[in-house]
Amino acid sequence: MNIGILALQGAFAEHMKMLETLHANGILIRQKSDLSHPLDGLILPGGESTAMGKLLFDLDILEPVRERILEGLPVFGTCAGMILLAKQLEDSPIRHLATMDITVRRNAYGRQLGSFTTTAAFGNFPSIPMTFIRAPFITQTGNSVTVLSTVNGNKVAARQGNQLVTAFHPELTDSVAVHSYFLNMVQNWVTGEKA
Repeated sequence: MNIGILALQGAFAEHMKMLETLHANGILIRQKSDLSHPLDGLILPGGESTAMGKLLFDLDILEPVRERILEGLPVFGTCAGMILLAKQLEDSPIRHLATMDITVRRNAYGRQLGSFTTTAAFGNFPSIPMTFIRAPFITQTGNSVTVLSTVNGNKVAARQGNQLVTAFHPELTDSVAVHSYFLNMVQNWVTGEKA
């Protein structure tokens, strides 16, 4: 299984370690030519969404990645990655990939609670550790979006078809639950849609 990791900025190295733990092959995506690798999935890491969005555009990666996602390539966005995928941002007219029918509030927890850890349910997992770093959360979801986790009433993980997002950073914990969930999505796509 070949999983691309957008490596323009942010926590891509930690995602690579998670993939290694789960025996998946991580491929760092730093320029347009890196997209020529056969990819079964793509991870958009946490980081600075504005900088990442600008680099995606400047390096002419934005549209090719957007097209792949719309064609069904499984994608997993954490924190800034969730912002990149959102169709709407509450506090900004800027759109990036805009492929997932969610509205996101950036830096939703404010400066005082900019970073915290907790445990909560995710999908069928009753409790996993979650690390939030100046995190966003989802304020609205479209009809085809399934919320996978809430913390204090806020939507912090969701899925829409081939797209998975988390407001928290599973790559910064010891739990492989979320990455395993994503790799299962990838496996289903590889065996189903690409068979």
